[in-house]
Amino acid sequence: MKLLKDILYGVEIQSVIGNTDIGINKIEFNSKKIIQNDLFIAIKGYKSDGNSFISNSISKGAKAIICNSVPSQITKDVTYIIVFDSRKTLSLISSNYYDNPSKKIKLVGVTGTNGKTSSTTLMYQLFKSFNKKVGLISTNIILVNDIEFNTSQTTPDSLFLNYILNEMVNSKVEYCFMEVSSHAISQMRTYNLNFNVGVFTNLTHDHLDYHKSFKDYRDVKKIFFDCLPKSSFAITNVDDKNGNYMVQNAVCKIFSYSLKSNSDFSLKILEKDFNGMKLLIDDTELWTKLTGTFNAYNILTVFCVAKVFNISNELILQKISSLNSPEGRFELVNLNSDKIGIIDYAHSPDSLKNVLNTINDIKKLSESLITVVGCGGERDKEKRPLMGKIACSLSDKVIFTSDNPRSEDPILIIDQMKNGVEKKDKHKFILEINRRKAIQDACEIARKNDIILIAGKGHEKYQIKGQEKIEFNDKNFLIESLKTTN
Repeated sequence: MKLLKDILYGVEIQSVIGNTDIGINKIEFNSKKIIQNDLFIAIKGYKSDGNSFISNSISKGAKAIICNSVPSQITKDVTYIIVFDSRKTLSLISSNYYDNPSKKIKLVGVTGTNGKTSSTTLMYQLFKSFNKKVGLISTNIILVNDIEFNTSQTTPDSLFLNYILNEMVNSKVEYCFMEVSSHAISQMRTYNLNFNVGVFTNLTHDHLDYHKSFKDYRDVKKIFFDCLPKSSFAITNVDDKNGNYMVQNAVCKIFSYSLKSNSDFSLKILEKDFNGMKLLIDDTELWTKLTGTFNAYNILTVFCVAKVFNISNELILQKISSLNSPEGRFELVNLNSDKIGIIDYAHSPDSLKNVLNTINDIKKLSESLITVVGCGGERDKEKRPLMGKIACSLSDKVIFTSDNPRSEDPILIIDQMKNGVEKKDKHKFILEINRRKAIQDACEIARKNDIILIAGKGHEKYQIKGQEKIEFNDKNFLIESLKTTN
């Protein structure tokens, strides 16, 4: 039990109806989870409005209601808190309820279009190799030390986020590495969290179904750095044209990193193949099992964060060699096959281009690249023709297929991808809506030493069709198909 008046500390309140000196069992924004003496906060969402469920919450035992305006019906012995911003309030009261856990941990937030999952996962691996107690909040997984929690969002809602951070504090976690999505920043999920370090990876075309314009998308990302306190650090990629813009109003200490520009931290790729890269970092050569320029950036962000926390160069560089790619991020699958299979989460134009360029830089001229790719339904439609164009221009053969179509017709999604293909490349693609058969077809087309890229879903273990989540794993189907076509 927590006193309502303590939970409300720091909240901008318009008015109060009732008593705030009452005990609150827990906070909920989902009326279905309400039990006796809970606090219900009404959030206006994109598919439903929490204000419609106030009466239902009270009938189930809610003792206090937080909302943006006075309800038409007031129930006796229920306290109503009228606030200016429900989402901002949810972040504040969630943090207060769990005694501000982000202030008791070294919290590192990574934002950008690409590289968030890889960077945070590699940071988790690296600091764990230093024998530190660590936590991870990513698209793939949430880990408290080695204990796994389910996740369905890149950045969880603020209530669950503070719960997880509190679990980390209780488990004596010292460092937490967390993806910070543009949706999370826009929806105030990370508001009031105390970040010790903020990292900017890059910014390219994505999520314009939500943000409406690239400028809006960029400016939302910038809010994260504008809000970092003086005591924290910002680490920005100055090879990206938005790198300096992100931190131009930041009041914290700023460090830059790059592969191409003058910066505080830099890296050079000396050699690369499908098994890894030889890198030069701070005048020291090392080998990493990761490959590709995009992974070189990811490794450099990890190096920067470790340096900010005053870890010695010798220890950092020694341990970087043992880091592994996260599941579904340029994950090699061959299992003694004479063909190379690669699973990657690339689902934006830039990430797909990066992966395809990496493969083309490494493969021999005699080897062909076959790409299987689709685009998700109910998501940014503008990127579909771009994805089609990039896939066909940088591959020898492309199979357009279904991704997570959701409520959209997968044929129409593929048609939009086809529309972006240049005339000179139109002979390269074929269509196969059934994703499993598309993977099988790619393996049958591939000859000895060819490369097969399955792009878009990466680590996901499902396919979303309509409202249904169907069990589906690109990696498993690729392994199966490589075996049968070897």
